[in-house]
Amino acid sequence: MSFTHTIKVSADAIDQMGHVNNVVYVRYVQETAEAHWKTIASNQLQQTVLWVVLRHEIDYKSAAFEGDLLNCTTWIEKNEGPKMPRFVTIKNESGKVLIEAKTMWCAVDTQKHRPIRISQEIYDLFKG
Repeated sequence: MSFTHTIKVSADAIDQMGHVNNVVYVRYVQETAEAHWKTIASNQLQQTVLWVVLRHEIDYKSAAFEGDLLNCTTWIEKNEGPKMPRFVTIKNESGKVLIEAKTMWCAVDTQKHRPIRISQEIYDLFKG
């Protein structure tokens, strides 16, 4: 099951070349993941589980510009213990793919700040 988050490109996202800076795309990937989690997880679950990034892989395909509306679609694959791969594709309004990303996330206990195994309950939330 996928989730789509829309972002409007602001002036502060633009670099000296006149398009969205590559580092900003990393922020968009993280914002999309956070929006997804906040949509599917209860407040109680959000109070007990944090997600941290272990690795980002991003393929930059095309540029976005100030004022563009971006559709950021994310989905997950099967987890292994505390780790779960998340994919994000960002497209512009015409459907052109701007980036494709794979991020490895780790579930962390909010109190102990230690990795925790992703339960079937949490995995099922992502799968809808």
